[in-house]
Amino acid sequence: MIPPKPAARAEKVSLFRYLRLFRQDILSAQPARLYRALMAEFRTPFFRSYLCNDPALIDRILKEEPANFPKSERVGEGLMPLLGRSVFVTNGAEWESQRRIIDPAFEGGRLRETYPAMLAAANAAVARMQGRGNGPLEVEAEMSHAAADVIFRTLFSIPIDHAVAARVFARFRDYQRAQPLLNLAAFLPLPRWMPRFHRRSARRAARDIRRLMTDLTEERATAIHAGRAPDDLATKIMTTPDPQTGRCFSPAEMVDQVAIFFLAGHETSASALAWALYLLALFPDVQTRARAEAQALPENPTFSDISRLGFLRDIFRETLRLYPPVPMMVRENRCPVEFRGRDIAPGAQIVLSPWHVHRHERFWDRPDHFDPDRWQTSQGRTAARAAWFPFSSGPRVCPGAGFAMIEGPLILALLLREFRFATAGPEPVPVAHLTVRSRCGIWLSVTPAE
Repeated sequence: MIPPKPAARAEKVSLFRYLRLFRQDILSAQPARLYRALMAEFRTPFFRSYLCNDPALIDRILKEEPANFPKSERVGEGLMPLLGRSVFVTNGAEWESQRRIIDPAFEGGRLRETYPAMLAAANAAVARMQGRGNGPLEVEAEMSHAAADVIFRTLFSIPIDHAVAARVFARFRDYQRAQPLLNLAAFLPLPRWMPRFHRRSARRAARDIRRLMTDLTEERATAIHAGRAPDDLATKIMTTPDPQTGRCFSPAEMVDQVAIFFLAGHETSASALAWALYLLALFPDVQTRARAEAQALPENPTFSDISRLGFLRDIFRETLRLYPPVPMMVRENRCPVEFRGRDIAPGAQIVLSPWHVHRHERFWDRPDHFDPDRWQTSQGRTAARAAWFPFSSGPRVCPGAGFAMIEGPLILALLLREFRFATAGPEPVPVAHLTVRSRCGIWLSVTPAE
């Protein structure tokens, strides 16, 4: 059985038709040949774009010469009202300074310190699901709630039912519905002074979210100054100076970073968790094995107990392979380069696609099949080293990657101890908006585990 995958386009289409398809859904707009190609070129009247599936090129761009391939500003155009000058959109010295401040908060020792808050959020997710009763449940919404709870508890030491956290979560759902990943400004060479064509509803939602996050950040700055701030991620980041300049984030700068922490830490985790539950429902034998592993944990698992979730970790890795939350990353070359015999002029858009590389016919055995056991084979490990990068790679690897690889297996384990999941409703259709989600949600039957 092959899990759902968007039907790739077979025929050639005009640029106008492609842009319409792209705006509706990035994944189904792409031709089927990209699952076999090592490189492909796409031309518009304004710029050239190159999809690079070759692992050697991906390593060159992300690891070996990252300064020559900064993040493309075109991708940030659609998210600018929400993210401002966050670490997600900046480049060069500004980005380097931001990462020097942020990275210490996500080091191994700090992950152990954030674990109690993560566990509390996971237990709260179980309790909410118990309160829903038996029957079909839309698990994307449930996992969004759980992932947002993790972020607020670990970042600001408040649960999702805190008044401000609940309002941020509600307005972010409005923002998701209003804001595509790319808007028209991503395709046109607009000068800085021109409007960016953001939808009014998206601008309004972003403005409300940032106002609420400003309140939280200013309140925390006051608490830090008074010496009564909790020792959580927000306090750690706001009090960590750049070791080279001695400068800390101002409250206004911190709002930008909080916005990307919420977007990246909540939206991507929710996507992966929902697809993982669907895959477990689709493959009951895998679910049974995973439940046995989860039930072997202590009633209140400690941070060190998470290392015992080897099979669940492989399930989560396989979910990230099939449904990478961020399906494409875009860089821009600063100088002339040669890729696979082609001369690439400066200013080209270089697209790296986890979606295509993770399902590439040259790298993976049965690439469209769900097989968590592949991660314990030599072929699977080889493919993973060359062709698996859901968190990006190199200097710009997601600082929360380790955080996510604890959060995902933990939440899945606690849910599987209490519930049995089965498919219900229509088959989900993956689409890419802010992240890879289902077009009409993911509906599962949820009953108590035996």
